Amino acid sequence: MQRATTILVSSFVWVLFAFGAAAQTVWVQIEAQPTLAQAQERVRDYSRFLPDVNGFALPGGWYAIALGPYEPDTASQRLRQLRAGGDVPLDSFVALGTAFRQQFWPIGGAAAVVQPQPPAPETVTEEVPVAQAEPEQPVIEIYEPDETVQQARRSERALGVEGKKRLQEALKWAGVYGGAIDGLYGQATRSSMAAYQAEQDWPATGVLTAGQRAVLFADYNAVLEGLGLKIVEDVDAGISINMPTALVKFDRFEPPFVHYSTADATVPKVLLISQRGDQNAFLGLYDILQTLEVVPLDGPRNRTNSSFEINGSNETLTSFTFAERRRDQIKGFILVWPTGNTAQFDRLKAEMRASFRATEGVLDEDLSDPSAQAPDLLAGLDIRQPLMSRSGFFADARGTVVTTASAIQSCGRITLDDTYEASVSYSDAASGIAVLTPTTELAPASFANFQSETPRLASDVAVSGYSYDGLLGAPTVTFGILADIRDLSGNTKLDRLAMMALPGDAGGPVFDRGGAVLGMLLPRDDSTGRQLPQDVQFSVDASEIGAALTQAGSAPVQVARAQNIAAEDLRDQARGITVLVSCWE
Repeated sequence: MQRATTILVSSFVWVLFAFGAAAQTVWVQIEAQPTLAQAQERVRDYSRFLPDVNGFALPGGWYAIALGPYEPDTASQRLRQLRAGGDVPLDSFVALGTAFRQQFWPIGGAAAVVQPQPPAPETVTEEVPVAQAEPEQPVIEIYEPDETVQQARRSERALGVEGKKRLQEALKWAGVYGGAIDGLYGQATRSSMAAYQAEQDWPATGVLTAGQRAVLFADYNAVLEGLGLKIVEDVDAGISINMPTALVKFDRFEPPFVHYSTADATVPKVLLISQRGDQNAFLGLYDILQTLEVVPLDGPRNRTNSSFEINGSNETLTSFTFAERRRDQIKGFILVWPTGNTAQFDRLKAEMRASFRATEGVLDEDLSDPSAQAPDLLAGLDIRQPLMSRSGFFADARGTVVTTASAIQSCGRITLDDTYEASVSYSDAASGIAVLTPTTELAPASFANFQSETPRLASDVAVSGYSYDGLLGAPTVTFGILADIRDLSGNTKLDRLAMMALPGDAGGPVFDRGGAVLGMLLPRDDSTGRQLPQDVQFSVDASEIGAALTQAGSAPVQVARAQNIAAEDLRDQARGITVLVSCWE
């Protein structure tokens, strides 16, 4: 036992001596790789454009790539320059080099760091009779830290505030830290360091050594390998940002976007946002972006007066959108990524967000190609489209809407006029009637008055509906004749109309010439195999609609027959109560 104690004390004294000798110079550690082959490949890449590149073995089988050695002030200045130019990862840090072991680069060069070994203890040989020899004891691996706690605190101070923030971010990524990223090492940060050390089976001192930090950052950055992360300066957009250049390249201008896409124009992709605009334009952009296919609806949103972030995800893609307004300029980016690799996406968006800088200039609107424009595209991006759009109409002062039941089947969500969310309060496939209730109470300017008397045969009627699925932005009014107050099989709950109609008109109100609602237009049913003439349509009677509304908790307003009104007045009245009903995934 005395001999073991002597060896440990002499080793500790040697470590202190080595630290004191090396304290005059430091290194800029830029990477750590888990294998020698990977480290050699990376060190060759750096050597092509950086001087003073060295490679060293680290404890635990890792390999460090470092620049230097430098004086401490020179190292800090050099690190700032390299980070600003995008030549080294943002989590590079100043290291004392006490964790460096055998040098593997430059090949054949003199070792810049020599770690002297403690003198071997004197070997005492005793002859022990075989019969008295003790059985062979198993070899126990003892962890030897690359730095003492005191040394680790000193190397930790060399990180600076930004380096400490990066370390907190790495600890947060590792799942052991949940505090603020402030560069201040309080009790929460120290506890997280101890927790990380315990997970790695290291002594839980609460102070990470340089070697331990290297292991943490190596794991932290492993998910970014192969992305070719590099600062891109887009002078046209006036944006500087860390970009996954191994995957996306400049594609085209579609103001307010600059497209960076893959070779086959699929995900992943990056869109830079650059335009002039005031506060109204900024708020409008926030709304418009959420209509794009590349910005899924599911995910948290955060908006202030000068910036916003939008997170979205669906079964195929995940995206992160950031934009900020400074004076009259709006700039930002959208990162679009395949759904699945959450760890890689989260790390990449954090790197891009942290590196984002607005520079001089804004994207010129004349860079767009007018021939590439289309109504279902916004600056070259697909606008999110509903599964189906049909017509409906306001039935009371609270904004209750009547529509066709076929329009709301298997919908993930339902919107009214592409703006207001609605839920189904009544649906009956047999009658074809559905009643919708807005999730936020509406106050429509007008709503339906239902005809209480039996209409006259061969009288004029009109249908108001979104014939072209909302493409025109306003309903179309189509005039026709009431051919019968029953269908072809004698069902008196349906009326037969003689008029031309399109699928989008289904669910729209049917009016008499006095402006009262006679019924609701039903979709054509060709499933029976009968091909009826195109001018034969059917509507469900007003009495059936009234019964459905009563069950849904609404009180329909009924009126008696009134004098005919001018076609122009009927058209205005019909458009005032007609609603576009859209079914979304």
